[in-house]
Amino acid sequence: MASRKFKYQRREDSSSTDHCCVPLCVASSKFNSVLSFHTFPVDEETRRKWIHSIRRERFNITSHTRVCSRHFISDDLIEPSTPKGRRLLRKGAVPTLFQWNGYSVAEPRRTGVWQRREDYTPVDEDPVPMDAQHLEHDYCSVPEPAAVDNALNQTEDLRKEVDRLRRQVEELSVSQRFCLGRFAASDDDVRFYTRFMTYSHLIAFWKLIEPASHNMIRVSRARARATTIRSEAGTTGSAWGQSLQPIDEFFLFMVHLSVGLKQRDLAHRFNIHQSTVSRIITTWANFLYTVLGSVRIWMSEEEVKAHLPNEFQDYPDTQVVIDCTELRCQTPSSLLLQSEVFSTYKSHCTFKGLIGMAPHGAITFVSSLYAGSVSDKELFKQSGIVSLLKHGMAIMVDKGFLVDDCVPCKVYRPAYLSKREQMSADEVRETQSIARLRVHVERLIRRVKQHKLFDTVIPLSITGSINQLYTVACLLVNYQNGPLVKAWAKD
Repeated sequence: MASRKFKYQRREDSSSTDHCCVPLCVASSKFNSVLSFHTFPVDEETRRKWIHSIRRERFNITSHTRVCSRHFISDDLIEPSTPKGRRLLRKGAVPTLFQWNGYSVAEPRRTGVWQRREDYTPVDEDPVPMDAQHLEHDYCSVPEPAAVDNALNQTEDLRKEVDRLRRQVEELSVSQRFCLGRFAASDDDVRFYTRFMTYSHLIAFWKLIEPASHNMIRVSRARARATTIRSEAGTTGSAWGQSLQPIDEFFLFMVHLSVGLKQRDLAHRFNIHQSTVSRIITTWANFLYTVLGSVRIWMSEEEVKAHLPNEFQDYPDTQVVIDCTELRCQTPSSLLLQSEVFSTYKSHCTFKGLIGMAPHGAITFVSSLYAGSVSDKELFKQSGIVSLLKHGMAIMVDKGFLVDDCVPCKVYRPAYLSKREQMSADEVRETQSIARLRVHVERLIRRVKQHKLFDTVIPLSITGSINQLYTVACLLVNYQNGPLVKAWAKD
């Protein structure tokens, strides 16, 4: 018995997907770069042999119908002379290896010595009489109607059984793959992997960004080639093959951001190469940074006052509540860089950013990340928020923001002791009142840091895209969660 073994691997660079038409064969060019797919021969006799061999009688053959190379013996295949060449078939080759014969062909029985002699004639066999040959089969007989109906019923039952089994195979393949569809029925899993409250919230957000994803600029070595193909084809969609669907690429990015899984772990989960994971993360970070960053989140005075909670009735002109947050990063080898990113507050090398929150709990300002050694006041001035403030507004800040001389508006800040033994009763009450309101910006920052990527020490290898990742995480908070304080939610 001659048998063949096949190697399967995912194919990421195919521009189209071919499927094998042989029954019980699920080979696809999308998942197999080792197999080749061949069209049916033009010769009518050879084509009939192919159809009979694959057991597909009365089969409609098109230019896209393919039979994969796993069904041909190795002698029928002509290997290419170059790595990029195409595998060809020898003239007259017929597929003979299938699942029902164990992908093997029985060795031909050896002819006997007497049968190899040209003058051999069997002596024990009597010739069949001519009359018996004509009576052997009645070519004019007509099957009974009941037999025809029974055969049709059996065919219909078999067709339904095949459809049922096909659906079961599809469901099993989805349940085994690590993709968004696998967790669609569990809101808890969706929240764990993406930080979105429910699957419906995630799909609603996807519908907002999905139209723009068709024009996404992908970070890939094949980007220039893809752009050329798109321009020649006159289309705006991606012309080069993708190993994942766009929504699963988005799911991969959210898993990396929300759970903090390493790229190698994601590569094993999604069954793709680690370099592909890196390109997907960078691509989606740049894309969401551009799309979400184009949405105006700074609110006017009228909009802020229209949503002002009752807790801010003593500070009705508050426009934004401001605070800084720090992300721990890997210590650089350069002593100069260490001195720039070292934070005395955290006693660690950090990146530092400023976040502004509207009184009702929405993020309305996100700054870029700066070195951890920068002071709160200097970061406030460099962030650009000063240009958004006007007379008649007020900001609520922590004690470290001594920015009264930098802004054209009022500043609500807890009182200092200023070398006194104790504060006055009014100052204590004001400090407590401001602290009760400022705690909500701390809770908002905690929502940002629920993206576990920022829980660990950020490696210097991703500093090129950390600003995009941080900004996207901040902006996603407005979409992922419900109200910061349930009592503030209005019907």
